[in-house]
Amino acid sequence: MPLSELANPHRFLRLVRVLIPALAMLALVLIGLGLVQGFRAPADYQQGEMVRVMYIHVPSAWIALAAYTLMAIASLGTLVWRHPLADVAAKAAAPIGAAFCLLCLVTGALWGRPMWGAYWVWDPRLTSVLVLFLLYLGVIALWRAIDDPGRAAKAAAILTLVGFINVPIVKFSVEWWSSLHQGASVFRLDGPSIHPSLLQPLLISAAGFVALFFALHLAAMRNEILRRRLRTLGILAAAEAEAR
Repeated sequence: MPLSELANPHRFLRLVRVLIPALAMLALVLIGLGLVQGFRAPADYQQGEMVRVMYIHVPSAWIALAAYTLMAIASLGTLVWRHPLADVAAKAAAPIGAAFCLLCLVTGALWGRPMWGAYWVWDPRLTSVLVLFLLYLGVIALWRAIDDPGRAAKAAAILTLVGFINVPIVKFSVEWWSSLHQGASVFRLDGPSIHPSLLQPLLISAAGFVALFFALHLAAMRNEILRRRLRTLGILAAAEAEAR
């Protein structure tokens, strides 16, 4: 099926009916396998057993950044190309991205307590991730604050695009400023710096988190499309009742 055909909500709904269960099952298998391998892997020579938080914390952080990037792309689709599903995709991604961002912050705090001696420090990476979480909440609140769906979509798209500047700040904050947070250890030009026994379960877990995100996102998009259809039917029914 060409990608252009997915602009048709009917075709999209037929496709997600198949994809959602498949992605959910794939996510369950990969996350389970990644966590099992992660807990069987040897402890880190510096961080000990606490390194196992990595198998949840790191994928959550990646998904939080990727979800906001998806929202920014969808916002361009709303403002520039008027794609029928762009606003639906952005609106559906926001609460899911916020949940992964919150999970990243919570697991980071649990990981930071034994490593840094505190649950929270105003570190550039931590602070910028907190700003990302607040941006998620702001976009969600803006959608709910405006009754007109068209105006809400445009306002949320503008806020999303303005807030996207925080995504590279999160990514490069460790390199730009003095930080307690460690730098990149997986996606490096000279190769990963993590031992293969720890890297393999991390990548498997991350693949499961990606599958989980897309399963949740497609399900949320489907629900949003159906909700908008019900709203349209309600408006039409009310108009017919007034005309009688």
